[in-house]
Amino acid sequence: MTRTKVPTVFLDRDGVINRRIMADYVTCLAEFQLLPGVLEAIARLTRAGFRLAVVTNQRGIAVGRMSRTDVDRVHRHLSECVAELGGHLAEFYVCPHDRDEGCGCRKPDPGLLDQADRALAVDWEASFLVGDSDSDIRAGAARGVTTVKVAGRGEAIADHYAADLPEAVAWILDRLEGGSPV
Repeated sequence: MTRTKVPTVFLDRDGVINRRIMADYVTCLAEFQLLPGVLEAIARLTRAGFRLAVVTNQRGIAVGRMSRTDVDRVHRHLSECVAELGGHLAEFYVCPHDRDEGCGCRKPDPGLLDQADRALAVDWEASFLVGDSDSDIRAGAARGVTTVKVAGRGEAIADHYAADLPEAVAWILDRLEGGSPV
């Protein structure tokens, strides 16, 4: 039986959706600050017919800076904020492991994207990953999705570069023929 494949936009969290805390972690809801235009951008992707999945490394869980419950609380809040503007974040995939644990889910490995595919088949060719780090771009490239790097460059070569998520979303939507991925 063939599964229907769904165009998906994978979004990294820290540095794409919310302000990254340099040399530390967003450990609780009080530290979570959305970046300008993010909620509207996510709502635009939802209206265009994309499935949206957040894929995020959260090493702070492994090193004891926050709990999985803390991370889930932030994600519930984010989902509620997005829903208020008509957007929908379908899933959150979190790698809670430390760098040297050898898991397959920590980006740059594509395990979080694979988890999303197991839950609902991903149309890899019609999908995108928006991230701010080389590890994000490498994870997307490993699965053949179009990659968009926001907030700067690095060693990993993305398919496109944007200043922020709203600019990345505008570029993604401009690429669609007929305005809808499905």
